[in-house]
Amino acid sequence: MRVEVTRKFDVTEATAVFRTAFGKMFAYPPYRFLLLLLGAPVTFAVWLVYLYKRKTDLYSSELAKTRLELTAAHYRDELRAEIREQLQRKHLFFGQHVSQRQLNRQVEKAAEAQFRAAIKERTEQKLQQARQQRLNFAGTFQSLMAHPLFWVVSFVPGLPMYVLLFLYSNPYLKYIVERLVMSVFVILGVAVIVFTILYLSPFNPAANILGETATDEQIAAFNQMYGLDQPYLVQLWNNLKGIFTFDLGKSFSGNEEITSTIARKFPITLALTVISLLLAMAIALPIGVISAVKRNSFLDYAFMLIALIGLSIPNFWQGLVFILTFSIKLHWLPASYNPQNWLSIVMPVVVLGTGLTAAVARMTRSSTLEVIHEDYMITARAKGLSQRQVLLRHAVRNAIIPIITVIGMQFGGMLGGAAVTEKVFNISGIGSYIVDKQFIPDIPSIMGGVVYTAITISLVNVVVDISYAFFDPRIRSRLKQD
Repeated sequence: MRVEVTRKFDVTEATAVFRTAFGKMFAYPPYRFLLLLLGAPVTFAVWLVYLYKRKTDLYSSELAKTRLELTAAHYRDELRAEIREQLQRKHLFFGQHVSQRQLNRQVEKAAEAQFRAAIKERTEQKLQQARQQRLNFAGTFQSLMAHPLFWVVSFVPGLPMYVLLFLYSNPYLKYIVERLVMSVFVILGVAVIVFTILYLSPFNPAANILGETATDEQIAAFNQMYGLDQPYLVQLWNNLKGIFTFDLGKSFSGNEEITSTIARKFPITLALTVISLLLAMAIALPIGVISAVKRNSFLDYAFMLIALIGLSIPNFWQGLVFILTFSIKLHWLPASYNPQNWLSIVMPVVVLGTGLTAAVARMTRSSTLEVIHEDYMITARAKGLSQRQVLLRHAVRNAIIPIITVIGMQFGGMLGGAAVTEKVFNISGIGSYIVDKQFIPDIPSIMGGVVYTAITISLVNVVVDISYAFFDPRIRSRLKQD
């Protein structure tokens, strides 16, 4: 018996959650459109029920009764006389000459609008006095959702809509899905902008690849082969379709499969960036915390001076200095990248991670300084917690949000700006690949490289947004309230 009561309570509670989510979503036009679209068969059936109920609704009967009452009281005639007098005074004041026919048309239009507004206002007043609410589509849907039979009948045809309601009812899933949807629009925007810039560029791929001796017939055949003679929208659609189906065709130069080439080169750049990121975090976070705790000390000044130098040094110059010092002069490390030799990745990782280490160290210091003297820090010390516990449990956790933001932004900059480091150390990654293709310009190759890089950066930003809610309980409580 207890099991049955518990199950009934769980079903009732779940139904109430879905009804509440439906009411919130229906209030926002984008979500309303998605609900109606994903649950089209169920929406149509509920709409028929709504039309039937509206005929027998108290509001409809009261509306008709109020119309009869006002018509019997000659309220419309009173409105006509009043509006006619007002319009005549207005035309006389402004010196306007209006024919009797136009005046009658204006009077009828204004009188009808005011008459309908008066009927609606008085009807709503009567319903409020009787403590009744006007029937609407959302209310009809929510009332039907309270019946188990409705769920049984509508579950299969309305499954996409119920999945959307489930995602919306869970604040964390809703947060993640919204960020992913926003990322899709960002990726589409990046793809359109990049293609448009390449399309409008003065470079001619056929002339650059075939050479100056190419005839007009050869250039025309080249453009026809790769679809460059098609309209802008057709080319854009083909490129977007190729990106999302992972089929970009063959490159203009080299006749190589673009997707397989990017799949071979992109992991190299990604691994280089991730290793640089992890190394930078391992160094920068302790340095930033120590600088904040030892504020205005020798360590603080020394660490921040090094960080400032790290921010100021260009990657290409630092890479050349490293090659001259550690490869040519000391013979400690290889000058170029070799996947078979792990030592060859040491210098590229250090060069690429120097700027990130400096930026994260400075942000960690400033963010920790903002929280280190707060009241809750004093309370934590008064409770007898050690300095290490106070820093790790309270200071760093409350200061981590801006640090995560900087790490996410810098990661995107590192991934997109790895081309310089790759060129210096002869790394065959996605950055150098895009640079080599942009002067042709090899449109599908560049589109694939840039967009897949943008996808990775967007996913990193989603992870950063999710980590906000993980580290900050205030964000979690705000998500539950929304």
